[in-house]
Amino acid sequence: MYKVILLNDDYTTFDFVVNVLTGIFGKSVPEAVTITADVHQKGSGICGVFTRDIAETKVDMVTQSSKKAGFPLRCTMEKA
Repeated sequence: MYKVILLNDDYTTFDFVVNVLTGIFGKSVPEAVTITADVHQKGSGICGVFTRDIAETKVDMVTQSSKKAGFPLRCTMEKA
């Protein structure tokens, strides 16, 4: 199993991160706001724990969505 983690940057908007968490990870808005606050305040936030294939797909989806929107939001995965 792998944790998918969002990393803080100085450019990506709070709203965009919340939209990523609700759209890609299926989080509720309150959950997404809490994770986004962690990303902002602690430097990273865990989006969820998935099998390797699903984690890789989620990381790719975040990367593509961020690039398309013009944000440098980074997403990584690491063994849980």
